[in-house]
Amino acid sequence: MLLAIETSCDETGVALFSEDGSFIKHLLYSQVALHSPFGGIVPEIASRKQLEVLPHLINQLLKETYTDIKQIKAIAVTFGPGLIGSLLVGVSFAKALSWALKVPLIKIDHLEAHLSAIFLEKEVKFPFIGLLVSGGHTALFLVESFEDFKLLGHTRDDAAGEAFDKVAKLLNLGYPGGPKISELAEKGNRKAINFPRPLLEDPVLDFSFSGLKTAVLNYLKINPDFKVEDVCASFEDAVCEVLIKKTLKASKKFKIPRIVVAGGVASNKRLRELFLEEGQKNSIEVYFPSAEFCTDNGAMVGVLGWYKWKSKNFASLEDEPYARAKFKKYKY
Repeated sequence: MLLAIETSCDETGVALFSEDGSFIKHLLYSQVALHSPFGGIVPEIASRKQLEVLPHLINQLLKETYTDIKQIKAIAVTFGPGLIGSLLVGVSFAKALSWALKVPLIKIDHLEAHLSAIFLEKEVKFPFIGLLVSGGHTALFLVESFEDFKLLGHTRDDAAGEAFDKVAKLLNLGYPGGPKISELAEKGNRKAINFPRPLLEDPVLDFSFSGLKTAVLNYLKINPDFKVEDVCASFEDAVCEVLIKKTLKASKKFKIPRIVVAGGVASNKRLRELFLEEGQKNSIEVYFPSAEFCTDNGAMVGVLGWYKWKSKNFASLEDEPYARAKFKKYKY
C-alpha cells in the first residue's frame, strides 16, 4: 500500500491507497478551532500540534483499515510550498518511516496535488487548464500530464482566500472568513456596490486582490451604515468574476475546453454556480473536486503519489522541504 501525508499548513492529513491505485481511506485533523481566537494561522502552534497529532492519526488510519505497517510499500509526502515548520514535521516523519521500512519516499508538490485531487472522483482528459484558488495560493496552470504542470499566471499580492479572510476581519466575522462571507452573501444584493475587478482586462494571466480588499476597507469607512450582506455579496461576485474570466481567457488562448478548479475556495457555492454557467455558455467542461477534497488533505497527495510510485519517480532522504513555490512562469 501507499501511505500519503499532508502537513503543508495547519491541517494534518493522511491517506492510504492500494497498489492498483484504489483510494482506501483518508483522515484529516483540522486546527480551525485552535487558530480562530488569533484571527489566522499561527505557524508555531500549527507545527507543534502536527508533531503531536501525526503519529496518532497514522496509527488510527492503519487501525481503521486493518492494515499492518509492514504492508506500506511507499510513502508520499508534501515537500512544499507551505509553512516550513509544518512541512518539516511531515517530511521528517515520512523520511524516518521510509528509512525504517526500507520503502521509497515520494516527493509531492502541494499545488500539483491540489490539481490532481479531481482524479479521486473523475477521469479528466489531459491537457486541461487548472485554477488553484485557496488561502495561500491563486494560480493558473496548463496541466499536460501528471508530470507536466506549466504556470501561466499567479497572484501578485494576496491570494483569493486570503482576501476573503481579510475582508471578513474588516467586517468582524471571525476566522475563517470565506464560509461566513458566502453565507451572508446569499442574503445580499450582489449589484449593490461596484467593487473593482483588478487586472480583469489585462492580457497577462495574473491576479491581484490586495486593491479589492482596500476598496472594501475604503467603502466601510465612507459608509458607516453599510449593510453587511450587500458588502459580502458584492465582494464575493467581484472575486468570482475575476477568477472565472481569467480562467476562461486561458482556456480560449490555449484552445483547451476543459477546466479543473481546485483548492479551498473551490468549495465556494457561488464560484461553482457561475463557473458551471459560464462553462456551459462557452462549451467548456468545468470540474470541481468534492468539498472534502478541496481543502488540504492526504488523499490528493496520494493520487499524485501513486502515479509517481508506478513511474518510479522517487525522492532522496537528502531532499529538503521548501516554503516557496518552485514554478517558473511558462512563456506563452
